[in-house]
Amino acid sequence: MSSVSPIQIPSRLPLLLTNEGVLLPGSTIRTSVDSARNLQLVRSRLLKGTTLQSTILGVIPNTPDPASDAQDLPPLHRIGTAALAIQVVGSNWPKPHYTLLITGLCRFQIIQVLKEKPYPVAEVEQLDRLEEFPNTCTTREELGELSEQFYKYAVQLVEMLDMSVPAVAKLRRLLDSLPRETLPDILTSIIRTSNKEKLQILDAVSLEERFKMTIPLLVRQIEGLKLLQKTRKHKQDDDKRIIAIRPSRRITHIPGSLEDEDEDEDHDDIIMLEKKIRTSSMPEQAHKICVKEIKRKLNPDLLHSRLKKMPQSMPEYALTRNYLELMVELPWNKSTTDRLDIRAARILLDNDHYAMEKLKKRVLEYLAVRQLKNNLKGPILCFVGPPGVGKTSVGRSVAKTLGREFHRIALGGVCDQSDIRGHRRTYVGSMPGRIINGLKTVGVNNPVFLLDEVDKLGKSLQGDPAAALLEVLDPEQNHNFTDHYLNVAFDLSQVLFIATANTTATIPPALLDRMEIIQVPGYTQEEKIEIAHRHLIPKQLEQHGLTPQQIQIPQVTTLAIITRYTREAGVRSLDRKLGAICRAVAVKVAEGQHKEAKLDHSDMTEGEGCREHILEDVKPESINDTADLALPPEMPILIDFHALKDILGPPMYEMEVSQRLSQPGVAIGLVWTPLGGEIMFVEASRMDGEGQLTLTGQLGDVMKESAHLAISWLRSNAKKYQLTNAFGSFDLLDNTDIHLHFPAGAVTKDGPSAGVTIVTCLASLFSGRLVRSDVAMTGEITLRGLVLPVGGIKDKVLAAHRAGLKRIIIPQRNEKDLEEIPGNVRQELSFVTASCLDEVLNAAFDGGFTVKTIPGLLNSKL
Repeated sequence: MSSVSPIQIPSRLPLLLTNEGVLLPGSTIRTSVDSARNLQLVRSRLLKGTTLQSTILGVIPNTPDPASDAQDLPPLHRIGTAALAIQVVGSNWPKPHYTLLITGLCRFQIIQVLKEKPYPVAEVEQLDRLEEFPNTCTTREELGELSEQFYKYAVQLVEMLDMSVPAVAKLRRLLDSLPRETLPDILTSIIRTSNKEKLQILDAVSLEERFKMTIPLLVRQIEGLKLLQKTRKHKQDDDKRIIAIRPSRRITHIPGSLEDEDEDEDHDDIIMLEKKIRTSSMPEQAHKICVKEIKRKLNPDLLHSRLKKMPQSMPEYALTRNYLELMVELPWNKSTTDRLDIRAARILLDNDHYAMEKLKKRVLEYLAVRQLKNNLKGPILCFVGPPGVGKTSVGRSVAKTLGREFHRIALGGVCDQSDIRGHRRTYVGSMPGRIINGLKTVGVNNPVFLLDEVDKLGKSLQGDPAAALLEVLDPEQNHNFTDHYLNVAFDLSQVLFIATANTTATIPPALLDRMEIIQVPGYTQEEKIEIAHRHLIPKQLEQHGLTPQQIQIPQVTTLAIITRYTREAGVRSLDRKLGAICRAVAVKVAEGQHKEAKLDHSDMTEGEGCREHILEDVKPESINDTADLALPPEMPILIDFHALKDILGPPMYEMEVSQRLSQPGVAIGLVWTPLGGEIMFVEASRMDGEGQLTLTGQLGDVMKESAHLAISWLRSNAKKYQLTNAFGSFDLLDNTDIHLHFPAGAVTKDGPSAGVTIVTCLASLFSGRLVRSDVAMTGEITLRGLVLPVGGIKDKVLAAHRAGLKRIIIPQRNEKDLEEIPGNVRQELSFVTASCLDEVLNAAFDGGFTVKTIPGLLNSKL
């Protein structure tokens, strides 16, 4: 007899009602808790309890818990299992519930239910003994034969399983180490049994009855395993016979057998794939890898494919097959022949795009060099300019000119380097990068690749795609580009890469260094008019089903749309406005056709003999119809200023320069944005205060420093220009606060080019003189009063021209940039080049801003 006293469970147990399964002593299950009483039990007992006793609960099987507390408890099963809660996991989706991991300890019998709310609690009687099992001579004599028989069947069942599996080996050890009395419950929970059979085992309190009920279940499981092993053996023999026969006979299936037909079809596909690999023109290294993937030589006469030996259900089968098909489909040596006729190329580019002389010149240079050298590497071009100027469309035209395939890759928002380099094939769902996918799509190795929005690449934990593009866009490296999915070098040197960007500020310097930057500036008003009448209006007429005989848009109207309804560097808004006009005209044309059809039907009715009656009854309606037929007017419909206002509404932009410069303290500056050049008003005011300078308008640090430079220069030169504050003092900040504002307030601004504008604005404020209304300026300043050069001159000048300004003040060292401005714009504008602030002030004010001296003031010694 053991000296250890048996463990007793509490006499009062909270009851967990479950209808999902049956928990037997010694087994562990997971059960879901989502009913009202069970949830209260978990929250009040398990989650708030701090003792071991609080984790013991009674599991009542075959008893559903009511969904609501208001419902009465159903009849409870008599026998339950005392269980230990090992783990509690909660979740609120799709509804609040818990998942319990519980282990059965022993059986108990319900004596009396003590309470039902908030969760049931019952007085129980323990039926099994824990840690002390009956081992008397009487028990051994009574159960010895049953126990040995049960043990023999249990060992036979376990040894029929795969002993290399750790769980099976552990179960075999448990059969020898655990007391025989615990084995029926444990094995019943492991083998395939129904809940009803498990419930019968749970209700068998007597050990003898439990052994007798469990032995037939073991015998049934053993017979099932024997039948399964016999079936598998026959199938393996059939597979071996088919494999042995296949090399000599192609048709081995029974006619009408769908499985054999599918296998033969797959076998034929693999044979075709092998043939494609042998006949493909891929490099030797790639061919070796494909051969290694698809087959291994066993002897000189018999080749066994890795794919043939691999079950189709395995993920590696689909991955290997997709990889080999991609390798076969890639254009390793397939290319198109370039059209090298420079004259035809120039005509084609001129027909497709107006202006863009730099782009056209660069493409023609490439064609000329290709005529002289056939193996020229593809250039890496980057078109930088505001949106809507035709960067993407000119890339398509370049491909059309060269006679090459065109493929566009959108890089905006891409933040994973695998999009460029692909995924490694060790990952599930791996795929090649966009470069290799694009080559597979076009089917040639010398297409035109447009890398759109390269300045909007992201960066994340998955890597930096801009860094992955370094190898793609480097002419010295891309002849050996290695995609992670392919793991084989592919030659990209013949690909013509064209990248587009709105600004170079966000492109990493290393990537920018590998590309040839070609600036694409905004269009002038004259260029927009030509583009509208050559390309945009015919395209909109075709899209809306109109003809030139139905609508006419004169150039004066187009100019009004450009100046009063759009404010952009490109032509996208102009295209949308023209589309709105075409839609309005399409409504009038459709209504006119409907009215004409109605009138024709009325004329046919009059010719049938009832003319007098119809004329008497319908005479007023016919007059109204005739009035309605006046809409639309006679074709073609002419779009003038009145029609423009009716269709597009009141003008969105007005020439308000003269109104904004009606008081001192206002000047016009020129700024550059990724969308093109813009004009910017700088406003200043002064008031009594403590000498503070306030800056508003979402300014950056550089722009704030320019404002402090400007006020410092004016304070140091106040006597020279006789500038005083409201109290007559030359100290401009003496008891005076200055407020500088840069509209619009919601737009972030930064850069040094507003320095001369701020000086002019403050000089106007303290002198009380108005700045000329037709003057705009740009330039960086120094503390000595020098004017330094800035960038974006062409875009800024075009913005001033769009706004109707006539005089532009620029740094003297930017005079060379005026050559890029179209001749007609230069003729309409007056340029003043300044090297110091004295020249800026003289050009910004009517009559100049000369130095004022008071006779006797400087010579007085008083």
